[in-house]
This record gives sequence, structure tokens and C-alpha cells, in this order.
Amino acid sequence: MSQLFSLIKYALLVTLLASCGSSDKIDTSTAEGAYKLAQKYEKDERYEESITYYSEVKNKYPYSSFAIESELKIADIEFKRENYAEAESAYKLFKEFHPSHEKSDYVTYRLGLSVFNQFPPTVDRDLALAQTAIEHFSTVINNYPQSAYLKDAIEYKKKSEQMLADKANYIANFYFIRKKWDSALGRYEDLMKNYPARGYDVKALYGATISAYKMKDMDKAKSYFKKLLAEHPNTPELAKARTELSDGF
Repeated sequence: MSQLFSLIKYALLVTLLASCGSSDKIDTSTAEGAYKLAQKYEKDERYEESITYYSEVKNKYPYSSFAIESELKIADIEFKRENYAEAESAYKLFKEFHPSHEKSDYVTYRLGLSVFNQFPPTVDRDLALAQTAIEHFSTVINNYPQSAYLKDAIEYKKKSEQMLADKANYIANFYFIRKKWDSALGRYEDLMKNYPARGYDVKALYGATISAYKMKDMDKAKSYFKKLLAEHPNTPELAKARTELSDGF
């Protein structure tokens, strides 16, 4: 048993010495050396130490090619650690200082993803960040059509837009339930205009029809009802609207 314990201690010591030795062999007095050590720490998931050395490269050797790569690495590490607000700031600064960098598509995509990952979990919370994320994903789609990140940018843009549609529907229903017909009508109209084909077309038409009717805006009520009848003839919403509208409608 004691022999086994000794072997384990020996193995641990060898591993520790090997780890230290590999770091000690790197000359950190140069930009390349400090960058390599930062890479090693990153690979070992020693992120604080990695960021320290990437920052050293960036600050001590600002004109080195390794400085630019270090800036991007810091952003990537913050993203990897799920520090999305810090990652967003780092990617944003990188994009501002290096707008023509060869990885601009990647940086813009990651910038959008950093914002996306800060979204609240439910639609009853503030979703102001969604529009910012959409703008970044749209930049990838429009400016980098050959990007390897194009497909993902399209997907995340759709997800962001869907969350805004969910939010708009939530608010419209909030006012509708409370019989705030004017506010409900405006929200349903926004939902139909800005978020078509997001799963709310029928519900928004029904809500707009009833809200306008309750406000005694018969022109709008009839217009929306006719559209509901023409486009969604076999839906529960149409049947429900018929029961709620007066016979003379």
C-alpha cells in the first residue's frame, strides 16, 4: 500500500515538473513568447493567467501582429467563460479598431451571439438587446455572404426576431385582457406589420378585429374581420369573432 502511495506521489510530481518545465522553457521577454505562454494557459483552461499574458502582449507590444491576435483571444476567452457582457465589449472594441480584419465576419457574428446570450429567459422582461443582436447578424448576412458563419447568423437572427414577436404578442394580449382596447389594437397592428408569419397572424387579426369593434371603429373592425374570413376561414378565431360581433355587423 505504501509502495502504491509512493508511486502516485511520484507520478504527480513528474506531471507537475513537466508542466512547470514546459512553461519555463518559453521566453516571455518577446511578444511571440508571451503569446505562446498565453496560448498554453488557454489550452490548459487557466483563463485568468491566459488573459494576463494576452493583455501583456497587447499592452507591451502594441505594434506586433501578436497584439491584434491577443485582443481577439481575450474576447474569445470571455465568451468561452460565458462572460457575455465582457465578450460583447471586447468584440465591439476589436471591430472598431480593426474594421478590415480578415476575421471581421467571425467577430461580427460573435458580437451578435454575445448579445443574444444576454437575452432574458422570458418575454415579460426587457428585450431591448434583441434589436442589437439582429443588427449584428444582419451585418454578417448582408456584408459577408460567403462567410462560414452565414447559416448560423440567419438562424440566430430568426430566433431574435421570434422573441420580439413573442414579446409583441405578450404585450398585445396584456392590454386585450385588461380591455385597454386602444393600446391592444395598436400592438396587434404592430404585430401584423412587423412580425408576419411568426405564428401570430390569426390571433393578431382576431385581436385587432375585436379591439376595433370594442372601440366602435367599425371601418377597421370590418376590414380586419373580412381579412380574417378570407385568409383564415376554418379557424377557432374566426368562429369566436362571429360569436362576439353583433348580428348587424
